[in-house]
Amino acid sequence: MAKKKDADKSAQNSDNIKNHKTEPNEDEEPSFDDPEGFADKISDEELVGDILCEKPEAIDGVDSIIVVDGVPQVGPERLEKLQSVIAKIYSKFGNIINEHYPLNEKDITKGYIFIEFSNPQSAIDAVNATNNYKIDKSHTFQVNLFSDFKKYEEIPDEWIPPDPQPYKEQRDLHYYLLEPDAYDQFSVICSGGNPVQIWLNTVPQPTKVEERARWTEMFIQWSPLGTYLATIHQKGVALWGGPSFEQIMRFTHIEVQHIEFSPCENYLVTYSSTAQNHDQGILIIWDIRRGEIMRTFEPDGPPVWPIFKWSKDDKYFAKIGHDVLSIYETPSFGLLEKKSVKLAGIRDFAWSPTDNILAYWVSESKDVPARVVLMEVPSRNEVRANNLFNVCDCKIHWQKSGDYLCVKVDRYTRCKKEKGETKYIGMYYNFEIFHLREKNVPVDSVEIKEAIHSFAWEPVGSTFAVIHGETSNLSVSFYGLRPGHKPVLLKKLEKRTCNALFWSPAGQFIVLADLRGNGSLEFVDTADFTVMNTTEHFRCSEVEWDPTGRYVITATSFWKSKEDPGYWIWTFQGRILSRNNLQKFCLLQWRPRPPTLLSAEQQKEIKKNLKKYSAQFESKDRMRMTRASKELVEKRAAAMKKFEEYRQSVISVWQSQKQRRLQLRNNFDTDTLESDSQNVDEEVVEFFIKEEITVLE
Repeated sequence: MAKKKDADKSAQNSDNIKNHKTEPNEDEEPSFDDPEGFADKISDEELVGDILCEKPEAIDGVDSIIVVDGVPQVGPERLEKLQSVIAKIYSKFGNIINEHYPLNEKDITKGYIFIEFSNPQSAIDAVNATNNYKIDKSHTFQVNLFSDFKKYEEIPDEWIPPDPQPYKEQRDLHYYLLEPDAYDQFSVICSGGNPVQIWLNTVPQPTKVEERARWTEMFIQWSPLGTYLATIHQKGVALWGGPSFEQIMRFTHIEVQHIEFSPCENYLVTYSSTAQNHDQGILIIWDIRRGEIMRTFEPDGPPVWPIFKWSKDDKYFAKIGHDVLSIYETPSFGLLEKKSVKLAGIRDFAWSPTDNILAYWVSESKDVPARVVLMEVPSRNEVRANNLFNVCDCKIHWQKSGDYLCVKVDRYTRCKKEKGETKYIGMYYNFEIFHLREKNVPVDSVEIKEAIHSFAWEPVGSTFAVIHGETSNLSVSFYGLRPGHKPVLLKKLEKRTCNALFWSPAGQFIVLADLRGNGSLEFVDTADFTVMNTTEHFRCSEVEWDPTGRYVITATSFWKSKEDPGYWIWTFQGRILSRNNLQKFCLLQWRPRPPTLLSAEQQKEIKKNLKKYSAQFESKDRMRMTRASKELVEKRAAAMKKFEEYRQSVISVWQSQKQRRLQLRNNFDTDTLESDSQNVDEEVVEFFIKEEITVLE
């Protein structure tokens, strides 16, 4: 075939281009350009919307940057030290990936710095915790997110008043205190939180207030003043309150294991050993009302809960480190005076229930004796110190009113070391009693040669009880204190089967309980040491007084015994009111009440005239019992009436079918046993019961 000329080829190509019928050439790259004048009717959002949503923006990444103002201005010779101090403060909030210290023309820092974290949450935590943080007497940090500057730049010049919001009624978190008959609430949890029940301890039977399935995933806990109910979940903690138990606040802390409220309910401490895996602090202190993180901690070594102990007014909290006592103040959450108290050999401490005084003890070291010290906060002055020799352990017990402090001291006559372990020989015990309301804080000593199993102060008064002796021969001794006098033995109850003491919140009455298995209970009136009742609750594992001291609950937890779990309700005199056996019963907790607003004189006046009010209370109790009896009689009468109506309806049907029965039975009436005696076979059956042979002489 002859080849075409070049001119013919050009003409042919031109025609093909005009007609848009050009076939693609395999050697040339294809063109995906739109022809001239082409209009695309499909938007990018419809075509690749899932990709555009991930499109980075110009401000992405700045949420992880914070700006710290108020930083000391230093030269090159002190810059490294400043950087180490800043890194120590901010490294606990997260991983720092970049930091910048602007310098002026003299190479002196300008007083502000930029810090970039690995994630925005760390930056937010750093701002919340360190804003207004005092690094020294002359410098206070002002901390903001870098993204806040754009927000502040966009503030309009003219202020526009916000739209009025509709009134939202506040929930009454203290409604339970207005209960006219002063009934207390208690919570019951079964099967690990399924269900959780709230009961009102009415007479004669408790009334169910609330019940929810799967309300918690672990356990529940009331706040110290009874305002909130805390439920624990895999993702954190939720607080509930109000008449219908609505959710008040929630705190996200993955796999939280322990929680603790501050005494005034201002702060909540949460602990999670796995929190670092989720970029969270192991130990977090939250502001309850705002739901914000105030500070995070990384505890050293295995924790002993509670890690922090709070002062009575929430102003201070403290923890023990290695030979140091760290005291923090609120709301800055910084160390008191920017440093810890160095105390070599410190073992334990406890705050006074009424004053900002803490007691701590340090162990012996070579020729230096052990010491029990009372320290005032924030001055850190020693109020009183007492030296002790041959000490192996101490337990600190504050009286509820803060008038007395009892330190139980375990002492030895000699010790020896075997294979790296210290063994104590010739153990004996004594109590060191500090009189805090007296001049120079005198100290009395009470020595007990026998082993001590339990100790408990009377909540109202100055009496304490001690269980001591051998396990097979226990005794309970009661001691009384008076200003200016040494402790006096009031009564010794010998040969008791108990290992725990439970004082009534109102004082005077005490329950001696054995929680080792047999569950023996002894109700004692310490006014004259009369044993009001001796009884038992088999396998009892818990004893709980209600906040008023009128009722006692003993419980058998499913965790301790699989047999008959549940709780029993008693009067303070030991009279049983009800027995409640629940499947997989776990825990019962009374709802706490805040301290009374009445003065000591007003309370004394009420007790003096109590007989005048008791008639009203007795009349109300009789009416309740009468009402309960009346309701029971009415309930039984209604059930009997319903049964009689049903019986008459069945009898009428039976009678209407009599003719049909006669037809089916050849006119024989078989409605009674005597109706057809001819067709009845009588059979006599004899049984050989017993044969006796008596020999007569």
